[in-house]
Amino acid sequence: MSLIRKPLNRRSILRAGALGGSALAMPTIFTSRAWSAGYLNEPTGATVTLGFNVPQTGPYADEGADELRAYQLAVEHLNGEGDGGMLNTFSSKALKGNGILGKKVEYVTGDTQTKSDAARASAKSMIEKDGAIMITGGSSSGVAVAVQALCQEAGVIFMAGLTHSNDTTGKDKKANGFRHFFNSYMSGAALAPVLKNAYGDDRKAYHLTADYNWGYTTEQAVRESTEALGWETVETVKTPLAATDFSAYITPVLQSDADVLVLNHYGGNMVNSLTNAVQFGLRDKQVNGKNFEIIVPLYSRLMAKGAGENVKGIFGSTNWHWSLQDEGSKAFVQSFGQKYGFPPSQAAHTTYVQAILYADACERAGTFNPCGVVEALEGFEFDGLGNGKTLYRAEDHQCFKDVLVVKGKENPSSAFDLLEIVEVTPAAQVTYPPDHPQFAGGALGTCNPGA
Repeated sequence: MSLIRKPLNRRSILRAGALGGSALAMPTIFTSRAWSAGYLNEPTGATVTLGFNVPQTGPYADEGADELRAYQLAVEHLNGEGDGGMLNTFSSKALKGNGILGKKVEYVTGDTQTKSDAARASAKSMIEKDGAIMITGGSSSGVAVAVQALCQEAGVIFMAGLTHSNDTTGKDKKANGFRHFFNSYMSGAALAPVLKNAYGDDRKAYHLTADYNWGYTTEQAVRESTEALGWETVETVKTPLAATDFSAYITPVLQSDADVLVLNHYGGNMVNSLTNAVQFGLRDKQVNGKNFEIIVPLYSRLMAKGAGENVKGIFGSTNWHWSLQDEGSKAFVQSFGQKYGFPPSQAAHTTYVQAILYADACERAGTFNPCGVVEALEGFEFDGLGNGKTLYRAEDHQCFKDVLVVKGKENPSSAFDLLEIVEVTPAAQVTYPPDHPQFAGGALGTCNPGA
C-alpha cells in the first residue's frame, strides 16, 4: 500500500532533551472553552492525518491485517463513503460523514513487527515525518505500552488497538492513551464461574505463559480467579514470544499431575501451542479421574481458524464476536463483509471503534487538541458500537462493557462459524476499582498537547 506522506515543517518533536519530565509534569491549563493554544501537528489544511501502527509481520500479523482493514473502512465511513457502518447506530450523533471537523481523513501505516522498538520507531516516524495527530493500533500489549508512552511524551493521542494486558490501563496508563479492548482481569472474572460450572472446583492447572507483560497479567488474572474457586496451580512456565514449536513445553505437562492446561498464548503462539498439546494427546487423557481440559483465556476468530478442529469445546473469552445481533454489530459485519468478503475479527472491531471514538471526541470537543480529546473521552458513556452500553472510565481510560465467554463449536456451519457464545458476562461482574492490586502502580498524569 502506498503511504500518504505529508512533509512537516517543524523541528523534530522527539529530539533528545526536547521532551522530558517537564513535559509529562505539565500542568493542565486547558479547559473545554480554551482550546486555542498551540498543539503538536495541528492540521492547517483541508486534511487530517491518522497513523495506523499494526503488526504486518511477526506472530500477530493476521490480527494486524484485520486491524488495517477495519481502519481503512473507518476512514471511508468518516469521509462519507460506503454505507456509514456503525456511524448509523452510534448513540453520539456528532459525526456527519464529512471527515473530522470538516477535514478529510488521510492515513499512514507502520509495521510494528510485534516488537516494541520497531513499533516506537514507526510511530515516531508517523508523528515526525507525516504529521500524524493520532496513533492507533497494535496487537501486542508490549507494543501498546511502548507506543502509548511515546505518544504521551510526544503530545499526541494514542487509541490502543488490541491490547489485553492489565498494564496498559494499570501501572503503565497514560493521560494521552485510551483502551477500548477488555483486559486480563476481565477475562478471569468472566471465565471463572463458567469454568467452575463446566469442570468443578477441584482442579489442578498448569500454565504456559507468553514471556511478556500480557502473558504475566493474564496468567495472574486466571490463576487468582480460579484459585478463588478452589483450583490448585501446579506450575507456571514462561515461553518465548518468538517460539513456534512448543513440544518441549508440553512434555513436562504430561509428567505432572495437572488435569487442566491454561495456554496464556495469543495469535500464532496459541495456534502452535494448542496444536502441539493435541498432538501429544492431552485432550484424550484422564488425570485424577477427570478428563484433561485445555483453556485459552483470550480467543479470537482468527486464532480459531488457524487451530482448526483443535479448538472444539475449548473455553475462552473474547471482546466481541461477529455473530452478535445488536444493531451496531450487524451494521459493522455487513459493511466489513461487503468490502472484504468475510466477517471481521475482534481485532478489526476494536480498532474500527477506536477510530470512530477518536473522531467523535474531536467533534464534540470542537478541536484536535489532545487535551480537548482527553476531556471529551473521560467519563464518556455510549452505546451502538457493538458491546452494549460502554463507559470510558476517567480514572484509567479503560472501557467497561459486557464480556463474552466463548468455546470452540463442535459442529461449525462454515469456516467462520468456529466459536459460539456461551455467556455474555455483564459489565458489573468485570468492573473493578481503579486501585485494584492487579492494576497497582503508575499514575495517569495529565494530558500533553506537545507544543
